[in-house]
Amino acid sequence: MYSLFPALASLAFTSCALMAAPASAQAPAPNTADSKATSGKPRSAPAVATTPLTPEMPARAPYLSDATAPDTVAILPPPPRGQSAAETADKTIFAGTRALKGSARWELATADVADGPSAILDDFACVLGRKIDQSRSPALMTLLERTRLDIGRATRPLKEHYRRLRPFVGNEAEICVARTRELGDAFSFPSSHATQGWAYASILAALVPEKATQFFVRGKAYGENRIVCGVHWASDVEAGRTTASVVVSALQGDPGFRADLEKARAEIGKNLSQEGSPPDAAICARETSALREPIL
Repeated sequence: MYSLFPALASLAFTSCALMAAPASAQAPAPNTADSKATSGKPRSAPAVATTPLTPEMPARAPYLSDATAPDTVAILPPPPRGQSAAETADKTIFAGTRALKGSARWELATADVADGPSAILDDFACVLGRKIDQSRSPALMTLLERTRLDIGRATRPLKEHYRRLRPFVGNEAEICVARTRELGDAFSFPSSHATQGWAYASILAALVPEKATQFFVRGKAYGENRIVCGVHWASDVEAGRTTASVVVSALQGDPGFRADLEKARAEIGKNLSQEGSPPDAAICARETSALREPIL
């Protein structure tokens, strides 16, 4: 069982209507009824691997080379399959979290669906107490943008190797984003966004260590919100955190990454010492309240 959800054993397993389709199934094309039902929902967050944080000046090269990039397929175990206890846990968690619709946690998970490439940075604004101004943070943006490419290279082989379907494919369970063919056709394991959230939390914790706990709490919640939204299995998110830890550990050995990390450290220290735009107090209050709500 996944340690992320210690209360899992107390959940009753729901009907097969909420279970994922077999591996041979294909994502259903959204029909007119689906379009009407999901017209008020956001589309899924932009793909980590292909959508730059800085569209006007996207990074062209990751930090890690072919020789130094870790082989994540060799490192991570495969996703749950068959009739294993782990797969049962995934299905139970997916079914149980559908009941969160309308809760503060569901609203936070929906808000975490990025409206743009760099929206994930806003998710850490309440921790920093300051919105990240990209125009005043070129070193930080370079650091995160190049790291994004390493994250994409680490998650892509796993997705293509295992080709795991998302939990909403083959059923009509409620999810917090629009059901699109594009999302249904995108493979689930591991969660790239959970990987990105945990990797960025790790980097920001290194830059502002006095707020490390808060960054990791928020990064963990960001990943869990992919489960709340119904677009990833719990094991996808756990694998995302593992992948992020692997990538960030490898990055520590790269001289270019370390140099950019120090530049970003000086930059963010300077920015935090100056007046800047605070995050919306009401949004931060709702976020704090939502994070107190357990997923199960």
